[in-house]
Amino acid sequence: MKKINEWKRFFLSRGIPQKTIDQYLDQIKLLTVSNSPIIFEVEHLSLLLGIEYLTIQAMINGTPKFYREFIIKKRAGGNRTIHAPYPSLLHCQDWIYQNILLNCAVHNNAHGYIPKRSIFTNASPHLNCKVLLKMDLKDFFPSIGIGWVVNLFSGLGYSHGVSYALASLCCNNGCLVQGASTSPYLTNVLLHGLDERLTKLASKSNLKYTRYADDMTFSGGYISNKMPALIESIVNDYGLVVNATKTKLMINKNKKIVTGLSVAADALRITRELRRSIKQAVHYIERYGFLSHVSQEKIKDPFYLDSILGKVNFWLQAEPHSSDAKNCRDVLLPYFGKNYQA
Repeated sequence: MKKINEWKRFFLSRGIPQKTIDQYLDQIKLLTVSNSPIIFEVEHLSLLLGIEYLTIQAMINGTPKFYREFIIKKRAGGNRTIHAPYPSLLHCQDWIYQNILLNCAVHNNAHGYIPKRSIFTNASPHLNCKVLLKMDLKDFFPSIGIGWVVNLFSGLGYSHGVSYALASLCCNNGCLVQGASTSPYLTNVLLHGLDERLTKLASKSNLKYTRYADDMTFSGGYISNKMPALIESIVNDYGLVVNATKTKLMINKNKKIVTGLSVAADALRITRELRRSIKQAVHYIERYGFLSHVSQEKIKDPFYLDSILGKVNFWLQAEPHSSDAKNCRDVLLPYFGKNYQA
């Protein structure tokens, strides 16, 4: 990276006015501190992205045209709208994620879509707890408006014009959307303050707190009935809303599931329901053969076998020493040939 004096000589050699040079140098100092790539103008951004300036402007001013919208069904019922960016916009989002967002701090208790963190690191702190409180943030991505994202980039040191351009490439119709590759990490950066306040609240009551995207989990020996209201008040301060229908307080012997994993004992386990369904499917495949099984059950999914093996691998990831999981894997692997890497 060029030093300040080198930048100054470069600007003077290009005949840039001193007032503009001073503005650029101030930006360079701020961006160097935040470890962010230097971007002076939107045209400069287009060069860094390797995309024509007019195309970048079209993306900024007409973002919806660069998304494909489709609907998928939720497991628990209802529909979820996905906005999938076209390759040109996805390229921009990936660049922003890799070069800017990954340099931004996220809270230690945030675990969703962060390198080296996972549903396993999110669930582990709650092992063997007596009481578990789960709360969900409603309309998570759409609740984060573009103004919040613009302020993030401005805080890193970018001009308002560049900040608005970067935010526009990350948003659709004025907010974050599910499908943009920048959305998950942006929420982690933007909600650092929320995570810190909820961590302090939990600590005062000797509780542990983690968040995986829109799922918040608190655990410990005792949780007051007033705790959900206190949490909701803090969440509301950030313009977010708790989905009250998904708030669950689990005590003692009730099954305790965090991000799809059982935390009721002293080690992570998959749920009984998932274990039972895997073993049943593998049993039928072993006893009758794969083709007979799918024919009998009228299974038309071409990736059914891949799905079962994926669930087995997930089981082994949670319980690496499970003999049942290893036996299931051994039954399935011959169907994938000698070159398959388990």
